[in-house]
Amino acid sequence: MTANGNRWRLKGEYFESCNCEILCPCIVRGANVEPTEGHCDVALAFHIEEGDLDGVALDGLNFIAVNYTPGPMADGGWTSALYLDQRADAAQREALERILSGSMGGPAERWQAMTANYMGVSYVAIDFRVEGKVHSVAVPGVMDFSVEPVQIPGRDDAMLLANTGHPVNRDLYLARGVRGEYTGHGMEWDNTGKNGHYAAFEWNWP
Repeated sequence: MTANGNRWRLKGEYFESCNCEILCPCIVRGANVEPTEGHCDVALAFHIEEGDLDGVALDGLNFIAVNYTPGPMADGGWTSALYLDQRADAAQREALERILSGSMGGPAERWQAMTANYMGVSYVAIDFRVEGKVHSVAVPGVMDFSVEPVQIPGRDDAMLLANTGHPVNRDLYLARGVRGEYTGHGMEWDNTGKNGHYAAFEWNWP
């Protein structure tokens, strides 16, 4: 059990876009290696199909984690920010902030431990879409990300990376950025044409 005895779960769809060339070396060689551009600009977008914290339902909400790492991800020193769905009511906002603060265990605990500069939470309109195999997310005036699958040559199947050490899901589809624009908290990126992934996710804690 967590220190305060709370239980939570999140289940849904996720995708990410980073500035590494395809394939990101973190997936193959671990988070101790240097990103292909020397640093990492990465956004991870989530749509919660089912979720709750102690009975507070989180179904249908979205959130996005944005991170800059100055070198290998495992070295820490991250600058991080969260964008949460403005449709969440007061109880849902409290629940999401508690889960994503890392204080309740799970992947966010590891991410927050690596963060040196936490830029806080913004409540915004998040348009998360899955159309076929194309995943996209948009926040007006802040970000516009879309990834498409990297297909197996001569087939319509997307490449699947199995048994990775990724904290969202160990099995990830390989993707390429179609759009990759972000501006916020003094950062400005364009990950178009760069590495991406998508997968279902299911987190339960404890």
